[in-house]
Amino acid sequence: MNEALDSLLGLLDLERIEQDIFRGESRSALVPRVFGGQVAAQALVAAGRTVPADRTAHSLHAYFLRPGDPGAPIVYTVDRIRDGRSFTTRRVVAVQHGYPIFHLSASFQTYEEGLEHQAGMPSAPDPETLPTAAEMLPRHLPPDVAERLVQARAAVDLRYAEAPPWGTVGQPREPRSQVWFRTNGKLADDPLLHVCLATYVSDMTLLDSVLLAHGRGGWAVGDVVGASLDHAMWFHRPFRADEWLLYDQESPSAHGGRGLGQARIYTQDGQLAISVIQEGVVRVPRD
Repeated sequence: MNEALDSLLGLLDLERIEQDIFRGESRSALVPRVFGGQVAAQALVAAGRTVPADRTAHSLHAYFLRPGDPGAPIVYTVDRIRDGRSFTTRRVVAVQHGYPIFHLSASFQTYEEGLEHQAGMPSAPDPETLPTAAEMLPRHLPPDVAERLVQARAAVDLRYAEAPPWGTVGQPREPRSQVWFRTNGKLADDPLLHVCLATYVSDMTLLDSVLLAHGRGGWAVGDVVGASLDHAMWFHRPFRADEWLLYDQESPSAHGGRGLGQARIYTQDGQLAISVIQEGVVRVPRD
């Protein structure tokens, strides 16, 4: 396991300070606020630790309310909304400096047999043939920006199937993007951990397709400003976050300073594991 992944797992190992109250540490991202994927993953950890082990997460719905301060801990309060025969529902509020910064609702289910079908996996290049972030980013970004982005994502091996937004600035193209990802090291056999790490990664690239439609490079080059507004995920089938997952993303709409991204995440053998939808603020800076 590399040092960055070990550090990330440490961030997800929340301190329990009361029965349903947890505290997590933070670290800065590329922008001077806590990375949204970190808050979402930590909130899901807090919810999962109040749920019986035989119930796995099948959905989450969340709102990003205020920017998180990377210099301060975050307190997560879990509300036990419902414990039913098959489903368990939890609500989590993340608080910093006395104010809520994030709200999550998550549902967990016991395993059961049922009807089965799925959308087919789209074609994508073999991840092993694609350049790593350390190889690809310096081709498109200034050295200092590339290094910061590589460090921010060092816990994850994330590989673009095509050039990222900052690689085609000024060249609008189809609002679709594909990345392969897996953690940079093996993980324990804990389903909640794999779900939380996929949640963490899901906030990294989902709005890329919004940028591609307009030839914008994004936050890395400063030709847009933005932030995640809300985030929803449905976990359909078991998967491992330390094995290759294809994140197939597209943007059906941008309007009113907001952009919508939607995606499906597949295992390498073609199983549809996760569906994701996110809306974010995407604004062009004023001169």
